[in-house]
Amino acid sequence: MSDKLEEVATAYAPAALGAYSQAVKANGFVFVSGQLGIDPETGELAGPTAGEQAAQALKNIKNILDAAGSGIENIARATIYLKNVDDFKEVDGEYAKVFIGSVKPARVAFGGNDIPKGALVEIDAIAVLNDVD
Repeated sequence: MSDKLEEVATAYAPAALGAYSQAVKANGFVFVSGQLGIDPETGELAGPTAGEQAAQALKNIKNILDAAGSGIENIARATIYLKNVDDFKEVDGEYAKVFIGSVKPARVAFGGNDIPKGALVEIDAIAVLNDVD
């Protein structure tokens, strides 16, 4: 296995808001930074609801994983950060639309988070690369 780190970046997801990469490839995995529901074309949140923001965050993760040579179906672990835990059912509904395979990613979700840009949800992920060196 390689100990080399490789940055992943795509214009089809929002640019990093700080000193971090959209994702990093290392040792056969892709580590995707927390994604807000920001539309990369407008730079604004995709909508006022947690569901709309979750759907966009998942789309951003998909685009980053595609750029990395992986895919949303290769996610092994995800974390969902919610401003309000009462939004869980709505966010989980959007999440369930994306993860339709027989093996769902391991996951944790928790509320009470202050999320940048006033967002209601943030999602990060760890995926396996399609072609491991």
